[in-house]
Amino acid sequence: MGKLKKYKLKTHKSTAKRFRITGSGMVMRTRVGKSHFRRRKAQRVKARLIGVQPVSSSATAKRIRRLAPYLHKYRQNPPA
Repeated sequence: MGKLKKYKLKTHKSTAKRFRITGSGMVMRTRVGKSHFRRRKAQRVKARLIGVQPVSSSATAKRIRRLAPYLHKYRQNPPA
């Protein structure tokens, strides 16, 4: 009898596009409210929207890791 085949896991693509994992293993997300109605927002509010922020809930971070198991391998978007 030969070796058992180890199957690849499928990545949830919308999760892979929305989150990143840092080198230390933190799950990072972008802030909400960046898509439209930006002209009526104050400069201070728009400045706060720049950059990423860590996912606060450990349960949510665990779910993200399960949905995108190969996310830690890529710095940017995964290859198509």
